[in-house]
Amino acid sequence: MRSRRFLVLGFLVVLALCAVAPAEQKVLYEKESPYNVIVVTEDDQGLRTLWFEKDGVRQSVVKVGDPDHLELAYTRVMPVGLALVEKPQRVLIVGLGGGAIPGFLHKHYPRMTIDAVDIDPDVVDVARRFFGFREDATMRAYVDDGRRFIERCRDPYDVIFLDAYGSENIPYQLATQEFLATVRRALAPGGVVVANVWDRTSNPLYDSMVRTYQEVFADLHVLDVRWTGNQILLALGEKQPIRQDGLALRATAISRQENFPFDMGEFVIFGYRHPSKENARGRVLRDADEPGKD
Repeated sequence: MRSRRFLVLGFLVVLALCAVAPAEQKVLYEKESPYNVIVVTEDDQGLRTLWFEKDGVRQSVVKVGDPDHLELAYTRVMPVGLALVEKPQRVLIVGLGGGAIPGFLHKHYPRMTIDAVDIDPDVVDVARRFFGFREDATMRAYVDDGRRFIERCRDPYDVIFLDAYGSENIPYQLATQEFLATVRRALAPGGVVVANVWDRTSNPLYDSMVRTYQEVFADLHVLDVRWTGNQILLALGEKQPIRQDGLALRATAISRQENFPFDMGEFVIFGYRHPSKENARGRVLRDADEPGKD
């Protein structure tokens, strides 16, 4: 009887594994660029995925022709930053990937100016060729170093998305106090910086990154992305009286007003926290302390 029970349990486990088994990926493109090994795959559901190494972390997932399909959970949480700006007109995205976030924003805010910048020309090329990224009068992609692009900024942005941090490959120059001070100067009054950061379980610099944001910006709020390890930092150039319930209501209102396919208020209810007493172990990251720099 006991052996039969284990047999049934084993059978159920196998069924469960089969149910969540990933769809088979067909490789559409592979190339070694100056910065990454770029791989583009497509599964039997039509989802195209951008990888920077085989069997690595998914960098971007797009369903071509359907900008509302945001497969990766963190891409559905980052737009919560819109709830902290009165009327966002200009947006900058550092780290284009497959263009999921700019494509989504462009659909729902067609008059919004959206600039996306990526240091890797092959990533921009792949976004255009394989992920349906299309530029027009209000959405443009630039091949440039994100830091230099922001340093040259003369027309400020209402929202700046920083989506160039990996779990193991963190561009140190995009995490320092000096860089973030430049980002703050590039914000319009009442603007917000939205950064996708891996948590401390996979990112040894997490505490220091959060502390550095706290040093530079007037206030910082965090959204934990459920079951992923992603932390979304909401950094404000000017302090606002923000409460979790108020932010959730505002996020829900925007979701309904702009006809989003999901309710951003739920992400605030689940994952919001104010890191005022966290990160005592962190240190302020500075350009002069960059690893390997004399």
